[in-house]
Amino acid sequence: MRSFFTALQFLTRIHLVEQRDLTAADFGRSTRCFPLVGAVLGALYLLAAWLLGAWHGGVSHTGAAVLVLLPILLTGGLHCDGFMDTVDGLFSGRSRTRMLEIMKDSRTGSFGVVAFGVCLLLDWSLMLDLLAASAVLLPALFLMPVVGRMAMVHAIACFPYARPEGMGKAFAAAADGRTRGIAAVTAALCILPWGPLPLLLSLAALFVATLFDRYAASKLGGLTGDVYGATEKLTETLLLLLFWGAAVFWGSAPFLKGWLLLWN
Repeated sequence: MRSFFTALQFLTRIHLVEQRDLTAADFGRSTRCFPLVGAVLGALYLLAAWLLGAWHGGVSHTGAAVLVLLPILLTGGLHCDGFMDTVDGLFSGRSRTRMLEIMKDSRTGSFGVVAFGVCLLLDWSLMLDLLAASAVLLPALFLMPVVGRMAMVHAIACFPYARPEGMGKAFAAAADGRTRGIAAVTAALCILPWGPLPLLLSLAALFVATLFDRYAASKLGGLTGDVYGATEKLTETLLLLLFWGAAVFWGSAPFLKGWLLLWN
């Protein structure tokens, strides 16, 4: 439970138990609980969608904006900051050393701000489209934080850390095979009840996230905490995109409509 509360305190603004004097080892051990924290967030997203009337097709454009902003509010924009810093550094066209310096700079460049604005616009547009099919919206809302944080665990465990020191190094040092196994089992238990198609879409999102991490590692000589955050944010948006694509495909594939009717 200490690891879970540590992960919850680090990844979100939800502090059920205020823990002080946490060590690097405490943060490292909490990595295994990242998908479980995603499940907590996913449940809150579903609750918000229900309160906004999403299950009855009554959500307005403003309601869709609330569903897009809620993850930022609950996480304090942690992954958004990593996303912008990563875009600023990774796509600056500079040397590896300079990229890492740019990413460490507390200031955000215009490229990162524009990229994040485009990402938010895409999230809002996808949310509006998914609201038209509540059967698709529900698994998408619940699974995007779970799969996003599983992608973080995979990035932490499978790629070297790019800096000699930093917050992310504590996670990387403790992310052994057992940690990844516990996280994977937790994520699977969250995904499997939704059926085979959400599982397939989740695996596809994790695969693309791995390709992004591999590209980042080739440019930076490893990954950083900012890249972990960027991986999470990109995976969430990608999963929404995949669910939207599945919804479009359902509309043109009669043999899949039974699945949609089942959820309705």
